Amino acid sequence: MPSPRYHREIPQRYRLEAAKCKECGRMSFPPRRVCSNCGAREFEMTKLSDHGKILTYTTIRVAPKDFENQVPYNVAIVESENGVRVTTQVVDCKPEDLEIGKRVKFVFRKLYSEGHTGIICYGYKAVLI
Repeated sequence: MPSPRYHREIPQRYRLEAAKCKECGRMSFPPRRVCSNCGAREFEMTKLSDHGKILTYTTIRVAPKDFENQVPYNVAIVESENGVRVTTQVVDCKPEDLEIGKRVKFVFRKLYSEGHTGIICYGYKAVLI
């Protein structure tokens, strides 16, 4: 069964929401309880842009348990148009198609099936544009 943490994170997983500090304006993704910049505790939720660019990437060939059936797969750190960095899988492409600076779009996809229960967990991935 998916963990309680997974369910708490559904808003940012499904809508790509970041927490914007009401004091200094710093955006955090995933959302935090305390601003890493100024220590404030009040935030407003902000929708991230669904477009960004690849800052760095790698191809995973030995994966953790729930992702073993997806190898090899690409993972990148993508900077959204809001300036927030998101770690995500890049799908529907070959590893040799990836380049630093390439533009991507976030899409809603199946992330994995949870263990023996087969419960499907959804979230965002990126595709090249």
